[in-house]
Formats: sequence, C-alpha cells, structure tokens
Amino acid sequence: MGKPTGFLEYDRVGNTTLPPEERIKSFNEFRSPLNMEERTKQAARCMNCGVPFCQSAMRLNGMVSGCPLHNLIPEWNDELYNGHYEHALSRLLKTNNFPEFTGRVCPALCEAACTCGMYDSPVTVHDNELAVIENGFAKGYVKPRPPKVRTGKSVAVIGSGPSGLACADMLNKRGHSVTVFEREDRPGGLLMYGIPNMKLDKSVVLRRVRLMEEEGVVFRTGCDIGANVPAHEIMENYDAVVLCCGAAKPRDLNVEGRELNGVHFAVDFLKSTTKALLNNTFDKGEYISAKGKNVLVVGGGDTGNDCVGTCVRHGCASVTQLEMMPKLPDERTPDNAWPQWPRVCKTDYGQEEAAAVFGHDPRVYQTTVKRLIGDDAGNLAAAELVTLEPKRDETTGRMTMTPVEGSERTVDADMLLIAAGFLGSAEYVTNAFGVALNERTNVLTENEKYASSVEKVYTAGDMHRGQSLVVWAIAEGRAAAREVDEFLMRYTNMI
Repeated sequence: MGKPTGFLEYDRVGNTTLPPEERIKSFNEFRSPLNMEERTKQAARCMNCGVPFCQSAMRLNGMVSGCPLHNLIPEWNDELYNGHYEHALSRLLKTNNFPEFTGRVCPALCEAACTCGMYDSPVTVHDNELAVIENGFAKGYVKPRPPKVRTGKSVAVIGSGPSGLACADMLNKRGHSVTVFEREDRPGGLLMYGIPNMKLDKSVVLRRVRLMEEEGVVFRTGCDIGANVPAHEIMENYDAVVLCCGAAKPRDLNVEGRELNGVHFAVDFLKSTTKALLNNTFDKGEYISAKGKNVLVVGGGDTGNDCVGTCVRHGCASVTQLEMMPKLPDERTPDNAWPQWPRVCKTDYGQEEAAAVFGHDPRVYQTTVKRLIGDDAGNLAAAELVTLEPKRDETTGRMTMTPVEGSERTVDADMLLIAAGFLGSAEYVTNAFGVALNERTNVLTENEKYASSVEKVYTAGDMHRGQSLVVWAIAEGRAAAREVDEFLMRYTNMI
C-alpha cells in the first residue's frame, strides 16, 4: 500500500475532457491525461484491500463485478505511486495484453467494485491503467520481445479483434508461429471498425499490430475464410486453428418499410466513417452521411451511443435514440448494493454531445419502431413509433415489453440506424469448419472450455460467448491460448 492515508487525503480526479461543443468539431480523442505528479496521487487512493473486489470478476445478482482479467490493481497502483513506472507496467502486462485498449474503451468493472466507491468515489483505475501503458510506450519500456526459441508448431487465428489479437500474442510469446487472418483491409476487428476514432484512435491499434509483427506474428488481411479462402487450406497448413470472428450477425429490425433507402446497420454506418477517415476521403463524402438528416438510432447500448456521437459530428439535423427498456434509476437501489455492478442510468459521451447541440437528452425510453414510411422514390421519410410497457407473459412468467394500444405517433426520419446488438457467429465461417453451434448460434464448447467439436479447432471471444466487452474478449483470447498451447505441447506454462 503506497500511502496508507491516500484515500483520506486525495479526492478523485479524472482525466480532463474537452467540452462537447469543442470535441464534436473533430473525430479526435478528447480525453487528456493528468500529469504524473497528479497521477501518483490518484494511485495513492488505492487501499490495497484485504479482499480486492476490483480484480475479482465475481458474478453477483446475475452481473459480473470486478476485472475479468484479474488485473493486479493494488500492486501496480502501489508501483505507480512510488514512481516505479517500469515495474508498474510489468505487473499490468502480466494479466492484460492491451491496456491501451481497455484503458480507453472498458466500462471499468474494476471501479464499480472498488472499496473506495462504497461510500466515496472509486479509485481512477481506468485512467491509471492508461497512464501506465502510455508512459511505457513514451519511455521505451514497451518494445518488441520476440521469443528466443520457436516450437515448430503453427497456429492460424481467424479474426483480429481483441480476442484474436490476445490469443495470437500469447501463442507467439510461447514460441508458436502464428498467422492472423482478417477479412477487412486492416487488422483490428471491432477495435478498428467497430469503435469510433474519438474513443479509440486507430493509430493506437496499428501501433500494437506493428509491435506484434516485430515480435513475429504474421497478419494477412483481405482473407475471408470460408469465402475467398477455403477452410480446408487452413486446416491442412496449421497445427491448430482458433476462430475469433466475433458475433458477426447484427440483429435486424423486422418491420414494414425495412427495405427503404436510408436504413442501415450501425456497424456499416460506423465502419464507413472510420474507413473514410483512414483513407483521407471523408471530405469527399465517401461514407454513409447523416449530415442534415433527422436520425433515429434503434438501440440504447454502447453502439447506439457511438452512432449518436458520430451523427452529431456529421452535422445531423436531429438525432433520437430509442430504448425499449425503462430508464434505469439515477442512483443505486437497495437491492443493487456494492460491490454489484451498479444498475443506474449513465450518460455517455454521445448523449452528452447531442444534449449540448440540441438542448435535450436524445434518449426516448420504452419506445420502438412499429413501421417505416417512405416517399415516392423509396427513401425513408418518417417512422411510426409505439410506446412499450412491461407485462408478464402468462406462459413463461417472464416480463416482456408490450406495445401500448393507441400510443402510436409519427416522427420525421431521413435515416435509421439499427444498433440492436448481435445474434451470433457468421454461418458461412462455422459451416466452412463444420463446428457445432449452441442454441445462440455461438460455437459450442464444454463449459469454460475453448475446444470446438472439430479436432484442433478452438474458439474465443464473441464468437464463443456472444456479444460482450473488449476486456472479456481479451480474457477469452488468453484462456483459449492456454488450451491450444496444452494441445500442441501436452502441457502449458501460460498463466
């Protein structure tokens, strides 16, 4: 414990954030780090608890609280407070391959379980983590460390999202020869094309990819396994295969008028903007643009919020985010006590920006689209919305959101973005490898195992557990790598 009285002496201070009116002028990251003197004070607030819930990843009341990677948070906070920056980095990298990703996009399950947060503000674990890794890059502590000995075994990792990158990183460090296949034109999966630049600048992703290449990982882009590359070629040429293709099937909106021009999946909309920025074609308008349009976003999660923030930057005329479920309470309820994940209403960056531009929160709760209305040219012109209310299903006993009769209303809408989540893995990939699927169309494995029904084929990430967080994908990639290593070597020394 770096400073026993730190949590009493110092208040929580987060990274500085540009005001919404300023940050919407670009797609740049808008959070700036504290100086290291102030950062050490934030590290001093860590209490080195006897039971560090922050690193527990315990399931409480159906939700996980604490870090799924079991990051050694009190240890590296202690090193950070004492100015041992390289030691802090070493302890952080022991459990987390990519703190520069989680330090930007993770919702900080660790902070929700921080003991300081029980009666006060939690430790700035999320910001401290980012400071440790970025200082490591700046000071040259992070450098290529290729394995000194190769095992002679080869592994194909299909998909370069966070689970694929983590799996490849672990297996390469062990000495296996790893090739990562990515169907897009750049590595990174959802880190590259699913998360907007203002949350995760793509130079950060490419920096990590370059480092992995210098350590011996081979990346092959434009390879869509099961489409333009036969699966049997992969099976014939590699000793093991790990499927890390994500939850690739977006949940659709099954309503009248779905076929109208102006209706897009959120993933396509976000990807088009990121590609235009990377290809320097944004000013040419080579993307799905929301400029001057009245936009409806269907879905209240992170992806929906990303769509809101992107639409505001495009210069939309208005943006409304529809959420089927009721608004969560602003503060914890008695049945949601610490250290459970707090089920409270949170306002994210995109919603803040929309409120700053249009004067109100863009979210409309307990509402969905009943039908879409087009003009004579087949373009979306309006949407009929309907209010929902919770009712218990007499057959299953479950609560369902049911339309309220007579609550229909029509609103102008030139664009509709479907951000309603993902249903499971891409069928053409799973069919190509012949792996069995579970009832959610994810790759079937034994409980907490990663081997598929096909010999030497493994899986990890959203393709295995369903749509989830980046931190869970990294944890899955690491766990799958251990299982693959044991298969190849008949033992493993990975942790």
